[in-house]
Amino acid sequence: MKFVVLGCQGQLGLEFRQRFLRDHIPFAAADIATCDITDPAAVACLFEAEKPSVVINCAAYNLVDKAEADPVAAFKVNAGAVMNIAAACARGNIKLIHYGSDYVFNGRKGVPYLETDATDPLNVYGQSKWTGERHALAGSARNLVLRTSWVIGPGQQNFLFKLRQWAAASDVLKISNDEISVPTFTATIVDCTLAAIKEDLCGLYHLTNTGYTSRFELARFFLNEAGIKGKTLIPVPMASFGLTAARPLFAAMSNEVLSSALGTPIPDWQDALREYVRVRPGFNQGAV
Repeated sequence: MKFVVLGCQGQLGLEFRQRFLRDHIPFAAADIATCDITDPAAVACLFEAEKPSVVINCAAYNLVDKAEADPVAAFKVNAGAVMNIAAACARGNIKLIHYGSDYVFNGRKGVPYLETDATDPLNVYGQSKWTGERHALAGSARNLVLRTSWVIGPGQQNFLFKLRQWAAASDVLKISNDEISVPTFTATIVDCTLAAIKEDLCGLYHLTNTGYTSRFELARFFLNEAGIKGKTLIPVPMASFGLTAARPLFAAMSNEVLSSALGTPIPDWQDALREYVRVRPGFNQGAV
C-alpha cells in the first residue's frame, strides 16, 4: 500500500509525514508548490506518477474570518479541489480520505453532535467544508470523510501555539468561555485514520479526542501542564472579540460511532494534550 499526502506542510500533513517516515511506510507528499489541487490536470498528473492506493487530503483553506470576504478562495480549496481529487481517485480506483469540520453545525443542539444530525453551517468556511464533504462522499462509496475539530499538532496554526504567544506577551489573557468543542490532536487523528484504513471503513465518521471543553478551560489546562506560571486568565464571551465570521458556540461531536467501528477507545483530550506537551520541546520549565 502506498499513500499520497496532500497538504503536507500543514500540521496534520506534517504528522502523517513523521509517522510514515518513522514506520517506513511508502508515501509521497505534495503541497501547493508541487501540486495545485485546484487544477484537475495537476492532480491527475500526480496520481498517475505516484500510483497511490490511498490519498489522504490534509489540504484546507482554514482562514475562517477571511473567508467571509473571499468565499471564492475558500470554496476553491475546500470544495472545488476536493471534487478534483475525488474524480481522479475514482478514475484510478484510489481510496480517498478527507477531513471535515465541526463548523458544519450551527452549535444549537446543546449535546454532542452525531453523524446523523442535520448540518447548518453559520459561516462561509463551514459551508465550503460541508460542500467538500459532499464531493468526497459522492466520488466513490469507498471514500472516507472524517470530521474533526480544534486540530492541534506541529506547526503554528493552532490555538495552543497562539496561546503561548499571547502568554509570552502578557500576564493577563482574555479567553472565550462560551465556545465549546473538542481539542483533537494530530497524533490521534493519524492513529485513528490508519486504523480506519486497516478496517476499510467508508462513509462519514466523527474523529475527535474524547470529551469536550471550552477555550477557557483548554487554555487553563494547557498552561498548567506546560508549566507556564504567573498568568491570569479572564473568561469572556466569544462575542467580545468582534470576529467577522459567526461561529457555533457548542460544536462538540461524539466519536462513539468511530470508536465502536475501530473496536477501541479514543484517548481523552486531556491525555492527548499531556502527550503533546511531553513530546514537544520547550513546553516545560515555564518556557514561553
